[in-house]
Amino acid sequence: MAEQAPFTLEGWYALHQTFSVDWTALRALSHERDAIASDAARVLKDLGAPPKAGWTAAFRLVGGGADLMVVHFRESLEDLAEAELRLRQSSAGPVLRLDYEYLSVTEAGLYQATTDAVEQAKPGSKEYRALLDEVGAVERASAHVQSRLYPRIPEGMRFISFYPMSKRRVDPDNWYLLPLHERNRLMRDHGLGARAFAGRIFQVIGGSLGLDDWEWGVTLFARDPLELKRIVTEMRYDEASARYAEFGTFYTGFLLSPDDVEALLAPGQG
Repeated sequence: MAEQAPFTLEGWYALHQTFSVDWTALRALSHERDAIASDAARVLKDLGAPPKAGWTAAFRLVGGGADLMVVHFRESLEDLAEAELRLRQSSAGPVLRLDYEYLSVTEAGLYQATTDAVEQAKPGSKEYRALLDEVGAVERASAHVQSRLYPRIPEGMRFISFYPMSKRRVDPDNWYLLPLHERNRLMRDHGLGARAFAGRIFQVIGGSLGLDDWEWGVTLFARDPLELKRIVTEMRYDEASARYAEFGTFYTGFLLSPDDVEALLAPGQG
């Protein structure tokens, strides 16, 4: 019999894109470079405050083989696709080489609620769904869960680290064969460890099973870039990570305003 998957709440769709600037092509367009830089800033300003819910922001990457990371949050896949297309169709589109992109949807996993529901009703039954729906409605209404599903960059937290991850599926450490109560314990302990960084780190989890190659995308915001190193170091010693987590490439940088992007692309700045 298959183990029970945790009940999850979802919010905004997210797309993380990393770009390398084709500086050679940009310099060759010397007469158009001001207009290209200005248009990039205009598009980012428009995307940053869309008519519907969500936002877009640009970050200057340090290392990682790319120059910029653009992060989009939108309430639907269609809106996300439109934001992506707007950037591609801008004057800066031809000089922005897409190196990597990652699709997910913000997620809050309710392990404890799932464990409680399994103890009270048969998984898949009407009673089981009713229990989860009831708890889910309460959780979704809470300020904490709202901030996870519909995140905003906290004031002053201009540094970012993004990375994809998956849970290991190799014997003897196969996460998906663990009993629900054991996964609940591990995730509870994992969450308690992360709480030590409250106010220093703001974490956004994007679920991507069925959407991308990895299973989750993790976005960390901080006021001090050293806090990014500290929380990842601390959490590597947590059992859920030490035994069951696998990580992809890390992308680290700092927030740019649209005007900062214009200055980066303008003559004399490349």
